[in-house]
Amino acid sequence: MLDAQQGEMFSLNLVGSRMLELLAQGSTEPEIVNVISREFRVNPQVVEKDLIEFIETLTNYKLVEDQKSGGTA
Repeated sequence: MLDAQQGEMFSLNLVGSRMLELLAQGSTEPEIVNVISREFRVNPQVVEKDLIEFIETLTNYKLVEDQKSGGTA
């Protein structure tokens, strides 16, 4: 993933790429947890924790807007 504004390149693994795709489609966090858990056969609690950390990281790098403040991915 390229952040053209900051001139930085970020790499994502398969799960991160899928999470980002679902975020961009407007999926909710619970929907994303269900999809990732099902597609990758991972415990939903693990997916939820990882998703929260992933969104926080994306927000910190200003790659997405904070969902809680009304922003969008």
